[in-house]
Amino acid sequence: MKNINAYLTFNGNCREAMHFYRDCLGGELALQTISESPMAGKLPPLMQQHILHGSLTSGSITLLASDMVGEQGLTKGNNVSLMLDCSSEDEIRSLFGKLVQGGQMIHPLEHTFWGGMIGDLTDKFGNQWLLHYTNIQQH
Repeated sequence: MKNINAYLTFNGNCREAMHFYRDCLGGELALQTISESPMAGKLPPLMQQHILHGSLTSGSITLLASDMVGEQGLTKGNNVSLMLDCSSEDEIRSLFGKLVQGGQMIHPLEHTFWGGMIGDLTDKFGNQWLLHYTNIQQH
C-alpha cells in the first residue's frame, strides 16, 4: 500500500467544510461541482452546485470529500477519527485551536507519559480529530 486517505461525506456543506479545513491546515484545495462534471445532466438542478469531488493537499496530508450521499442518508458516528501527526508543539497547539472553533473539545491537549502531546475534538461539522505530537530525539 502507498498510503491511506480520509474521505469525508457531507450533505450539502462540503464546500464550506473543505474551505474551513484549508484555513486550518493550509494547502491546495480543488473542488469539482456536479455541474462541472459529466454527471450534470443526470442530477436535478438543485444538486448542480454540490461538490462531486474535493481534495485538500497539505504536505503529506490528503483529505478527500464529497456531497454525494447514498440512498441510506448520512450517518455520523465516533468510529472514525482523522489523526494528525504534528511536527512540533507549536503546530499541535495551533491546529487544535483552529479545528475546535465552533466544535467541541473531547480531551484537551495534554503531555503524555511517552514524551508527546495528544488531544481530540469534534469539529463544527461533526468529524472527529485526534492530534498527536511526539518529540523523538535522534541518537
